[in-house]
Amino acid sequence: MPELPEVEVVRAGLAPHVLGRRVVSAAVHSERTARRFEPGAQAMASWLGGAVVTGVGRRGKYLWLELDGVPLSVPGRSEEDDGRSALVVHLGMSGQMLVRSAAGGPVADAPVSEVPVPVGAAPAAPPAERVTAHRHLRAALDLGGGPEPGDVVRVEFVDQRTFGWWLPAPFVDVDGTAVPAPVAHIARDPMDPRFDVAAVVRVLKSKRSEVKRLLLDQTVVSGIGNIYADEALWRARVHGGRPANTLTRPALTRVVEAARAVMADALAQGGTSFDALYVNVNGQSGYFSRSLNAYGRTGEPCERCGTPIARAQFMNRSSYFCPRCQRGPRAEQGRRQ
Repeated sequence: MPELPEVEVVRAGLAPHVLGRRVVSAAVHSERTARRFEPGAQAMASWLGGAVVTGVGRRGKYLWLELDGVPLSVPGRSEEDDGRSALVVHLGMSGQMLVRSAAGGPVADAPVSEVPVPVGAAPAAPPAERVTAHRHLRAALDLGGGPEPGDVVRVEFVDQRTFGWWLPAPFVDVDGTAVPAPVAHIARDPMDPRFDVAAVVRVLKSKRSEVKRLLLDQTVVSGIGNIYADEALWRARVHGGRPANTLTRPALTRVVEAARAVMADALAQGGTSFDALYVNVNGQSGYFSRSLNAYGRTGEPCERCGTPIARAQFMNRSSYFCPRCQRGPRAEQGRRQ
C-alpha cells in the first residue's frame, strides 16, 4: 500500500495541473470506487460537475481535492458555511491518480481497452464519446479553465485491485486545521508543519504495545506503513517488537525523528516503487527502493555491522531488522540480567 511519501508525490504532482480548474465532466465507472458514498456512483459524478479545484491536500495516506461551488447537505452544516467541500481519495493497494490531456493517447505503457466516457456525467457535461482508456479506469475528471482556450486536463483514477475509493465530504476543524470529516480521526503526520515530536513520544511512552505496532497506528502518527516503520526502526537501532513503554524517551525520539527523516529521503527520490502500481501522476516509478537498509533485504548484510538482515512475521506481514543492531525484547532483557 502506498505510504506517506508515495501519496505526497501524487499530491504534489496533481496540484499544478488541477488548481483553479473547473470540472466540466465527471465519470465514476465503478460502484466500488463510490462504495462509501451512499447515493452511489451516478450521484457522485453529478455532484462533481461544475466544481472548482481550489486546493490539493493530504494527511498521512489520505489525499483530497478541495472543491468550491459544490456544497454538501450535511446535518449541522450552517447556511453561512462557505460551501467548501472535499473529494477524499484513498489509493488503497493499487490506486493511481494519473494526469493526461483529455484528447491524448493512453497512459504510457498501460494496457488499454475502450470504455464509454463519461459514465454518469454531470448534466452540463458534453455528450459521451468513446476514448481509449486504461482497462482498470474507475473514475475520471475532465478539468477545463486552463491557460489556452479549450485546454482540458483529464485526471484518471486507475485501480487494479479496487481497494481504493473516492468520497465527497465536508471540512471540519481539528486542532485548528481544516480537514475532510473522514480524515478527522487521523493524527498529524511527520511531514506536517505542526507535527509535535514530543507529544507523539509522550503517547508512545504511555503504551505497552510493541513500538512498531504503534508506528502503524494512524491515530498515533499517520502516514507510516510497513516499509518506513522498518526503515525508521533500523535507523534508530530499535527492535520493532520492544514494548514502547520500556524504551527511553531519547530512544523513542530517535524512532520518530528517524521516521520523519526516512520519509523525507524517500520523497526526494519519488517514493518507493516495487512494481508498476506505485507511480506518480505521469506514470513514473520512485527510486527509494534502491536505498532501503532493512525492508525486503532478508539475508543481505546490514549496512552498519554486516550481520544478515532477518525477517519475522508481524501482524500478518513481515518485519525486517538487523539482529545485532536492533536487539529484540528477549535479547535486551538477557543483557540487562
